[in-house]
Amino acid sequence: MKYVIIIPDGAADFPIPEMGDRTPFEAAEMPNLARVASMGRVGCVHTTPPGFEAGSDVCSMSLLGYDPRKYHTGRAPLEAASLGLRPGPTDWIFRLNLITTGLPGTPMEGRMVDHSAGAITDAEARVLVAGLVDHWSREAPELVRGITVTPGVSYRNILIDASGRSYNDVRTTPPHAVPGEPWAAHLPTGSAGAEVLRALMDHSAAYLPGHEVNLARMEQGLRPATMAWLWGQGTKPSVPVFRERFGLRGAMITSVDLLAGIASYIGWERLHVEGLTSYHDTDYRRQGIETVRAINAYDVVCSHIEAPDEMSHQGDYAAKVASLEAIDREIIGPVLDALMVRGDPAHDPDAEGWRLLVLPDHYTLCSTKKHDATPVPFVMAGAWVRSAVKRSFSEEAAEKSDLRIDPGDELMEFFLRGGLPGGGRRT
Repeated sequence: MKYVIIIPDGAADFPIPEMGDRTPFEAAEMPNLARVASMGRVGCVHTTPPGFEAGSDVCSMSLLGYDPRKYHTGRAPLEAASLGLRPGPTDWIFRLNLITTGLPGTPMEGRMVDHSAGAITDAEARVLVAGLVDHWSREAPELVRGITVTPGVSYRNILIDASGRSYNDVRTTPPHAVPGEPWAAHLPTGSAGAEVLRALMDHSAAYLPGHEVNLARMEQGLRPATMAWLWGQGTKPSVPVFRERFGLRGAMITSVDLLAGIASYIGWERLHVEGLTSYHDTDYRRQGIETVRAINAYDVVCSHIEAPDEMSHQGDYAAKVASLEAIDREIIGPVLDALMVRGDPAHDPDAEGWRLLVLPDHYTLCSTKKHDATPVPFVMAGAWVRSAVKRSFSEEAAEKSDLRIDPGDELMEFFLRGGLPGGGRRT
């Protein structure tokens, strides 16, 4: 059997008035996803456990079969793994976003404008981060002893504090969770550790706006990186290997360090694909080609696309629809065609067999530009998957289905083994 998971990140949404009260899934032309739904089962899965916020760290871990209540220690430790970082067991790991805040004298003064600093490029971000670390070392050397910062992709960076400080009671806020809100109201809170983080962030706000990279961006009409935002902290988790749990070898295709980090912890290989970005300028076609190619080499292939989530955070519902149509055309369609030639052992004993699972990790709402913990729709098709009721694929159709997976970490077992001869749940 071959298994493929396609994750259009943050693609689920609420009806949007400007699109005739349709969701992006309902507005997009997605004939290949409709094919999957017509031959499979549509349902809902609770990827956000009680007590957690909806985010790709929690939700992706859940849908890949790992209970966040057992294995989640923070978002940043997952991303650190994808960068090849090897923190010690007591080191604290943070995500460092380069963000845009409203500068004095502007209409958005004092507010969170953009969690991604206008989708800043890797090269620009690296220059800014290097300059910021030097600035911290000059202006606050006592704060940065034991601290290292490693650039990631675009606005995403990893800060590790190996100084021995504790951040156990510190609370931080994702910058994408407070768009348009006063950023000062969402600074880290807690004990002395929070004071360290706030001081570093204050120093960044004093340094970054005047950097030559930002001045050049503003001259081009682009958003500057005005501040470093620290959040998502945690220590190194201990996670069981996927192959030991399920007996299958997996691979991940993604443009973001978070999913690559989860893959690293569960023992999957990350397949690097040229031309992938987190935005609508990503090379959807190349991702489809490489996903199909990977099917031959691995038992489970996960193809993750970040663009729908980023378009939602920008409130750009038209681009979100366009990204879904590209995913359908360039990824879902070719993958489905490549899988179907492997046949269904339920009808042909000599067939290899296959299964395909398509789902977002969480809702990201164009209306609020935020994540939402509503259970997400999924569709599963392939060998031994049968449904008495034919449904389209949409949030509403999934909500009406009697197929609900809760907790969400049980979805992987259902996908891999449900309804197979000799055991598992009937599908």
